[in-house]
Amino acid sequence: MKKIELIQNILEANSATAESNRATLDRNGCAAINVMSAPGAGKTSVILRTLDLLRPAMRVAVVEGDVSSTVDAEMVRGASDAVVQINTRSMPETCALIADMVDAALKKLPLSEIDLVIIENVGNLICPSEFDLGERLKVVISSAPEGDDKPLKYPLIFADADAVIINKSDLFPYVDFDVEKFKRSVRDLNASAPFFELSCKTGAGVAEWVDWLRSQLHGK
Repeated sequence: MKKIELIQNILEANSATAESNRATLDRNGCAAINVMSAPGAGKTSVILRTLDLLRPAMRVAVVEGDVSSTVDAEMVRGASDAVVQINTRSMPETCALIADMVDAALKKLPLSEIDLVIIENVGNLICPSEFDLGERLKVVISSAPEGDDKPLKYPLIFADADAVIINKSDLFPYVDFDVEKFKRSVRDLNASAPFFELSCKTGAGVAEWVDWLRSQLHGK
């Protein structure tokens, strides 16, 4: 019972901080999206392609979450208007970002000069679904080489998604990934999230994804 109470307390405290983050973003005329996936699905590549099409018309900051290193932050530094790295290795919650970490990152960003904050969560399909960060949209990326069974194995993250990206579509001819089976599995969990099939290598599908993102952020 004590363990259950502790978990409830952690989630309640996280939710309160997430609401504070959301209020901070709203106050500054800014919005955030939470980008989640397994390691290697291509979060950073998708973010870079997204930045290419959003900027300079939109001012975009990136919060990079990872267990260690600044590799991803260095990759997006030149493509974004601002970037903050969060390393979770020294923290107990190493499997995902939590609202307190994002709160600290937001304090380092010039939010009044930013339209959108893209949060790249730690590579994981379990823990990130538990924690609200104050984002407007949750985006889940699954890639062709991972296989089409991820919605069956990790249902919560797909059930909560506002959009699902199927990345590395250029590899469809070479891997065992049944797109329609994947979509049906997601639809059993989530009736409304749109799907975007894209390839960061060729650029296919990226414009459709970014057009949808713009439409969701319009009038924020």
